[in-house]
Amino acid sequence: MFHEELQKLNPEQKKAVEHTQGRMLILAGAGSGKTGVLTMRMANLIHQGVSPKNILGLTFTNKAAAEMRSRLARFVDAKAAKEVTLCTFHSFCMKVLRLEIGKLGYTTKFTLYDEQDVMRLVNMIVRDILQIDGELPSLSSTMNAIRNAKNKGLTPEELTAVESEWYEGFTKEVYRRLLASMRAYNAVDFDNLLGLTVDLFEKFPDVLDRYQEQYRYIMIDEYQDTNPIQYRLASSLSAKYNHLCVVGDDDQSIYGWRGANVKNILEFPNAMVIKLEQNYRSTNLILRAANAVIGNNAERHDKVLWSNKGDGNTIELFFPPNEIDEADAVAKRVVKAKESLGLKWNDIAILYRSNALARQVEMALMKQAWKHQDKWMLGVPYQVFGGTEFFERKEVKDLCSYLRIISNPLDQEGLLRIINQPRRGIGEDSLDKLTSYNRKHGKTLWSVLNEAVKDNGSVGHLEISSKAHKGIESFLGIIQEAKDRFANKGLGESLKWLTEKIDYRKAIKEEVKSEQMRDFKWDNVEEFINALSEFEKQDVPPQEKSLEAFIGNMALNQQIMNAGKNFKDDKVNLMTFHSAKGLEFRVCFLVGIEDHIIPHEKSLKETGLEEERRLMYVAITRAKEHLYISAAKQRSRLGKETPSRPSRFLFEIPKELFQVTDWRLMG
Repeated sequence: MFHEELQKLNPEQKKAVEHTQGRMLILAGAGSGKTGVLTMRMANLIHQGVSPKNILGLTFTNKAAAEMRSRLARFVDAKAAKEVTLCTFHSFCMKVLRLEIGKLGYTTKFTLYDEQDVMRLVNMIVRDILQIDGELPSLSSTMNAIRNAKNKGLTPEELTAVESEWYEGFTKEVYRRLLASMRAYNAVDFDNLLGLTVDLFEKFPDVLDRYQEQYRYIMIDEYQDTNPIQYRLASSLSAKYNHLCVVGDDDQSIYGWRGANVKNILEFPNAMVIKLEQNYRSTNLILRAANAVIGNNAERHDKVLWSNKGDGNTIELFFPPNEIDEADAVAKRVVKAKESLGLKWNDIAILYRSNALARQVEMALMKQAWKHQDKWMLGVPYQVFGGTEFFERKEVKDLCSYLRIISNPLDQEGLLRIINQPRRGIGEDSLDKLTSYNRKHGKTLWSVLNEAVKDNGSVGHLEISSKAHKGIESFLGIIQEAKDRFANKGLGESLKWLTEKIDYRKAIKEEVKSEQMRDFKWDNVEEFINALSEFEKQDVPPQEKSLEAFIGNMALNQQIMNAGKNFKDDKVNLMTFHSAKGLEFRVCFLVGIEDHIIPHEKSLKETGLEEERRLMYVAITRAKEHLYISAAKQRSRLGKETPSRPSRFLFEIPKELFQVTDWRLMG
């Protein structure tokens, strides 16, 4: 079986499998079969007499490790396949530390802390440093700095922060105390697993030597995604025998924002380099577009993807007037592609740079009619990959609940969701008293809240705290003022006012430590404001674009989404460019290909133009047969129409690869 499969490989793949000694860099272009090559290389080592126990394969996901082991079992006997160590970086380090961590002052029965455990410990440390009992300031910048330091293997003394001298000193002190506390509690966290393992190897050469003897042949998948501490780990382990094979594609290095360093693959020294340029996924026109874009990056290994699948169809490009028309045009093309090409829904993917762009597409798919077994259906079944449907996201549900209460204060479920969101001092104890009273006496919670304010915090014979009393009074005042605004001003304008009145952006900042996730959540808030603004612009009678009508439409959309669940796994895939990496689809739609979106304004400052271009390359190379690209001429931001310019990356693709079509699907 192994030798038969070996003969099926192309010359470069075969060379990568058969060259087993020394350092090797396999530059595996998109769709070039790298997983198969890596697995067959392991099998070849075993067939050459290398003990499977001497082979270590490091991946970034358990799924990738499991897939490799499954493939390996086809080429070697089951016992040998099980004896190869195939796991993620973190799993490997956990395995080492469970045996060796005693040398670093821990016991082998250490606890692995999750993010919440670490955050509780940090909060305690910060309270002690600042000597405060009340609400803490946002610690997101501090936690990001500490996380980055761990990914780089930096000590507290080596950590640097740019905000101010005081902030740098504060962050160093938090980091130092956190490490000391973790050791005292015999606990480690996910970010620290790699750093402790590297520390162990560097401080105890005898321990390192044992693992170097055990793992003489090391292979690393997705090497372009490694960070500095993973680089140090691989360097230490491979230093004795130098049989280190790394596989990756610098053109697909898109995780700089979470610590990956593309220089690890760009500057991999003293190695035989093999390029896998034959693509087994896409047609040549799609690959020519991808090559044209990525060829503009200065820092890259030169390679050109090609395919034996023929030229295929030209790329369809269209420019709708706005994002609503764009989503509509995409939904219609999705249905047409399914019908004309005989596809399943899950052969189709709609990709976007930011999750916030999904909302309009979701709305359009819900409204799109299509034929199923001679019956007309409403709503194309879809799934949001690696995320949550727009109206199921917490921040959107919070604001929906505010709208429900403004429309109907008797809605108890909505009321309970937002009465202390954002936090306004109405604790669980006070809320328990209020809800117990309202159930016992058969009163609405809204009337009980008003009673509590009227009677200075008393409800029957129950007393609530003065803090809760003030919070309830403030909440009722906000709802009343919001009622007046929504009755007399625009819906979108009123919701924008409400988010500012309750300082919802601050609430997100305090609740979420990841800056990227905070931005994502705020983008969703802005999209929800846009949704309300668009709703009231409809050319329909006033009663059909009221707040109550909007709330009713949301409920209807939910029913359509639930109906889509009947199609099980056969659904159109909606996902970000990042989430799509490693996947492939017969038909791909890239939406919102505009200059402020891709390249993304903020990312340009943080990870640079070249990473954004790599992201565009990844998006293009997901398509196997048909690629559609859309760029709206204007896009709504906080309810205001703003002109958009096609992405600069589109101008890097030769014109002859495009077919520019009318955004309205004709015929």
